Amino acid sequence: MHLLIVEDDDSIADPLAKGLQREGFTITRVATGRDALDAPPVDLILLDLGLPDLDGNEVCRQLRARTQTPIIVVSARGDEIDRVLLLELGADDYVVKPFGFRELVARIRAVTRRGTAPDRAGGRGPWPDREPTAQRIGGLEIDRRTRHATLDGNDLALTPKEFDLLAFLAEDPGAVCSRTRILEGVWDEHWWGPSKTLDVHVASLRRKLGDPAWIQTARGVGFRLAGPSSADPGP
Repeated sequence: MHLLIVEDDDSIADPLAKGLQREGFTITRVATGRDALDAPPVDLILLDLGLPDLDGNEVCRQLRARTQTPIIVVSARGDEIDRVLLLELGADDYVVKPFGFRELVARIRAVTRRGTAPDRAGGRGPWPDREPTAQRIGGLEIDRRTRHATLDGNDLALTPKEFDLLAFLAEDPGAVCSRTRILEGVWDEHWWGPSKTLDVHVASLRRKLGDPAWIQTARGVGFRLAGPSSADPGP
């Protein structure tokens, strides 16, 4: 697997690259946002936000606009608002510095285990045994074949992982899905990262749906796709 490390700090990038190479990864390293945007295709991108030329948020946005390659942000910014913003811009995961090397490797493998970037762009998600179909729940329409969702006829600008989460909850509207089941189904059955990742994605998805009632919390259990009280379930 070929990884692109976008990191301007040699004291972080050099040992990280060597460690990942020992794990069997092929590494390309760049130190600026412009070089990241000009880099050849890879299988996954590790993106630092504190770059010397471009804001890391903008680099993430531009990368996502041109490729479906998984992006893991690696940053010292640990506030929830930073995580949510990056996920909305298209990041697949977010690791806060300082981080454990084993955790990072597990995150990389979890993000990529579901398939390669072309598979994701072509419409594969975490439902390999199900025929992709369009589904309507009130004003929400989810098309798994095209990985496209609309609400009241308006496109929802979802990241790949946000779409996976929405489609997973929509498999059984109204039913509560446990946090463990969601993490295993949307992320990976061997997910090794913190469950906070799920909360951040849920918060971002609620904002994009425009009404937090669409995704309700079952305290101590998980989440369910319910829809606003005014929404009637479709066929």
